[in-house]
Amino acid sequence: MSMRVGLVGNGHWARVTHAAGLRSEPSVELSGIWGRDSAKTAALAAELGVPGYERVDQLFADVDAVAFSVPPQVQAELALRAARAGKHLLLEKPIAVSVAEADRLAEAVAEAGVASVVFFTARFDAGQRQWLDQVAQRSDWDGAAGLWLGSAFAAGSPFDTPWRHDKGGLWDVGPHALAMLTGALGPIVEITARPGRRDLVHLILRHESGVSSSYAVSIDTPEAASEVSLEVWGAAGRSMMPGSSGDASQALATAARELAAAARQPAPSHPCDVRLGRSVVRLLADAEGQLARRPR
Repeated sequence: MSMRVGLVGNGHWARVTHAAGLRSEPSVELSGIWGRDSAKTAALAAELGVPGYERVDQLFADVDAVAFSVPPQVQAELALRAARAGKHLLLEKPIAVSVAEADRLAEAVAEAGVASVVFFTARFDAGQRQWLDQVAQRSDWDGAAGLWLGSAFAAGSPFDTPWRHDKGGLWDVGPHALAMLTGALGPIVEITARPGRRDLVHLILRHESGVSSSYAVSIDTPEAASEVSLEVWGAAGRSMMPGSSGDASQALATAARELAAAARQPAPSHPCDVRLGRSVVRLLADAEGQLARRPR
């Protein structure tokens, strides 16, 4: 029996990635949509042929799980309500923008015994996941370095949104970078942040294993300089992460399928569950605090 999933959100990413991915995955059923803009919700619901809800709690009542495609400060509050209602969660990154919110959500998930998956996109991309699995099999890597440079504010970009202007690349693409580094080299126990031009942030990480890594993140990069890369090195030489497949909806479908599988476990767990989401928020909050304390 398919897991009934409600979608919270009605914007670009909700339509082209979440809705498309959920509809393509046989183990789940997109059962309804709720969004803060009722007119957009009705239009998207009609396009997809599913119910559009006026009240989010009614959507929660009618489904087994909830997928979120809304700004993180909105997600944190609604996901908390969904978890307390016993619903499994397919979360966007970051799961929140404060440690307190992330802690509350993680605690609610644990108390309710529900499954959770955080959609760190590259962790569910087929080619990048295969590479990451191969990298994680070795324990003799000495380090890693990467760039996650986006152009969210370019003309016509669907990602030019208020929360991204407010929080910048640290909170938008920083979660992806930290999730990939965690998968490659293990848990991160210390973060150092230094600013660059515009929203550029240089991150230096120390891992539980003792190795170090670095990542430069930005979403206000000139389009000609945009790049997503990650390279690890050690006794085996160097290994470069392959490029994305480019189809985020299929990565979302994989995340949904694995949420459904986790929900069937007596004690639901997943490598990218809310606990990793909380760890990422704690690191980002630490980095943000360091940047705020630096003299201007």
